[in-house]
Amino acid sequence: MKQTLLTFATVLAFTPLMATAQMKHGGHGGHGAQTPAAATSASPSTKAFEQANERMHQEMMIKYTGNADKYFIAGMIPHHRGAVDMAAIVIEFGSNPKVRALAEQIIREQEKELVLMEALLKELNR
Repeated sequence: MKQTLLTFATVLAFTPLMATAQMKHGGHGGHGAQTPAAATSASPSTKAFEQANERMHQEMMIKYTGNADKYFIAGMIPHHRGAVDMAAIVIEFGSNPKVRALAEQIIREQEKELVLMEALLKELNR
């Protein structure tokens, strides 16, 4: 248990550094990193994914104040919103019935979790 807590604390301590490094390299490991010329010729779905990805990463850049519970919830809310946004893009532009069904399931489940996390965050901010 102590090792698990130590590992978790270490990950939390390095998260801001890793996020900064990732943002310098195109965010989330370079996903969606496009040159301006490539971005102008991107498909509507690519542009939608790029916008969702950028929004999610911006919202995940939270101010750390020493409360692991708040860090977790405050970071997971935009992460889940990003998943819902990406799933909505698949529903709009995708064609594979299995992928679309998965996207619909993700939206249902993530929205339930978002309601819970929003309530928890309000409680933690009191």
